[in-house]
Amino acid sequence: MKTFLTRWGPAIGLMLLIFIFSSQPKGTLFVPDLGLWDFVAKKSAHFTEYALLAAFMLRGLRGEAPLRPARLIWALVLTVLYAASDEYHQTFVPGREGRLLDVGIDALGAMISLVLQRRFLRFPLKHPSPNKSESSRR
Repeated sequence: MKTFLTRWGPAIGLMLLIFIFSSQPKGTLFVPDLGLWDFVAKKSAHFTEYALLAAFMLRGLRGEAPLRPARLIWALVLTVLYAASDEYHQTFVPGREGRLLDVGIDALGAMISLVLQRRFLRFPLKHPSPNKSESSRR
């Protein structure tokens, strides 16, 4: 059970947090409308929270196992499915609506997060070790 919570706890916790915020009727939370900046801030929040969710999904799927392309794909699929289900859920909340644009922004955040993880998990940053043959030539 401890392994399950260690691996999947962050993803489940973030999904719960997203669900709670998505359940709030419009006007419940004090969020001033800042015009264009409001749009940018909200879309940036979508991008960031789903980038994190994709990272947490990959953590749950991967555990300590090697990074495989199938795990990256599954992390993306699960994240986008959750984004779509969250937007659908918002259609039942007074004053809220589900937007396909938001699912697209969520998917973009997830995709970029997973591409970066592939890059840095597959090729981790290492300190170069001195090559004995090069040092002996000097």
